Amino acid sequence: MNEKILIIIPAYNEEKSILRVYQGIIDYNKENNTNYDVIVINDGSIDNTKKICQENNIPVINLVQNLGIGGAVQTGYKYAYENNYDYAIQYDGDGQHEISCVKDILKPLRENQADLVVGSRFIDKNSSEFKSSAARRMGIKIISNLIKITTGSRIYDVTSGFRASNKTVINYFAHVYPLEYPEPVTNAELVKKGLRVKEVPVRMHERETGKSSIHTWKNAYFMINIFFSILVVTLRRDK
Repeated sequence: MNEKILIIIPAYNEEKSILRVYQGIIDYNKENNTNYDVIVINDGSIDNTKKICQENNIPVINLVQNLGIGGAVQTGYKYAYENNYDYAIQYDGDGQHEISCVKDILKPLRENQADLVVGSRFIDKNSSEFKSSAARRMGIKIISNLIKITTGSRIYDVTSGFRASNKTVINYFAHVYPLEYPEPVTNAELVKKGLRVKEVPVRMHERETGKSSIHTWKNAYFMINIFFSILVVTLRRDK
């Protein structure tokens, strides 16, 4: 079975970790006879991320300015769509995600049980020692409850950036993807559209470098914005 699998790594100022993360994927491929392709989306970094990718022959798309996490990830999905990949995996460039768990989030796609699979820290308490800060966990729980109310489905790790998509979702995300709060908003949107979103337990690590793209968990402005963003995508009528 000649599957085409792409790992999308959005990177903003990840000079301290991007080579190690990329090399970890390459080493895993060699040791496990897997064939995960990689594309780094350098989101207008102002550090040496671009230079490190070029000097080490890391496949990279360099954005001319910082688009934010939504624009960077959508660029990866556009690349996956245009190059006819069967599956695309979102994978952080800061060392937080575990390459050995990619097979776990791919499994429901391969078995046609899901269209989008979310790697989750919360559905199995033993899967990941790293659970994030108390403030972030509280924000995640609130958003999870909102998605349950608006869609009828429960997603626990709503902000997880460790996700795998099949061709249906790749096509959709290549054309429609929010610039802000993309994971919780698209999770809710896909469920509302009748696509199958499934969570599987994964291991995650505390980020080695950098900072989260969502870093205002104690900020009421953040919660209000994400609240209305989810309401808009779940209540609107598709033409």
